[in-house]
Amino acid sequence: MSNTDNSQPSMLKKFIVLSGFSKPARNNSVIINFITVKTKTMEKFVFLFRGGHYAELSPEETQVHMQKWFKWVETLSKDGVYAGGDPLQPGGKQVTGKNKVVTDGPYIEAKEMVGGYFIVNAESLDEATEISKDCPIFEVDGRLEVRQIRKR
Repeated sequence: MSNTDNSQPSMLKKFIVLSGFSKPARNNSVIINFITVKTKTMEKFVFLFRGGHYAELSPEETQVHMQKWFKWVETLSKDGVYAGGDPLQPGGKQVTGKNKVVTDGPYIEAKEMVGGYFIVNAESLDEATEISKDCPIFEVDGRLEVRQIRKR
């Protein structure tokens, strides 16, 4: 029998110990009188990265900037926030309308192009937005869109 709750696969539960009390026993073991545990349901959000003046960076500046991204991802991972993500290739195809017309694209301004995405865990849209403010994309005048992933 499985201990997992499959009714809500996109949720993650975060456990927080609110209070506790313990005292040592005579044989050096610990007697725990009580522990109160509260669970918080974590929602999933997507960070969509747009634009940024990466072409203006020298190779050395690009290397330093990429190290900031790696460090940010490492911090998010250690905090249990980062769930995944990838950069996107600049090209692609678009399929449009009832007739499913296929065109090369996206042909939009560079500042509007989605360059990559992360999936993150947070309690709320406000918390996810706060987390996003440490993103290195802002150093190159890029934008980050925060969207909640709809539950199934």
